[in-house]
Amino acid sequence: QVQLVESGGGLVQAGGSLRLSCAASGTIFSINAMGWYRQVPGKQRELVASIISGGRTNYADSVKGRFTISRDNAKNTVYLQMNSLKPEDTAVYYCNADLSTLVERWYRNYWGQGTQVTVSS
Repeated sequence: QVQLVESGGGLVQAGGSLRLSCAASGTIFSINAMGWYRQVPGKQRELVASIISGGRTNYADSVKGRFTISRDNAKNTVYLQMNSLKPEDTAVYYCNADLSTLVERWYRNYWGQGTQVTVSS
């Protein structure tokens, strides 16, 4: 059984910062890509940032220069440092990972339960 557990969401004023964490646990064999998505009611879930095992990163244009994704491979954890937050960053943020387990040695996609980020103006 694999779990992705997010933490670090909350309420912050515009211009402030938050750091999200997502720890993957279970019988993990290998993790390829990890990333963060966000979703607001009535809209599709969108990619915020992703990072592959080699460290290459990808960001949505709307967060470039403000958000930084990183990962600790030893801890199977991905982070999202969010600076200069704007009200339009308000959303539920979901962790995502492509990983294989000791039982299933092929990559599958997993999602966390989501954490709310609210930015007040």
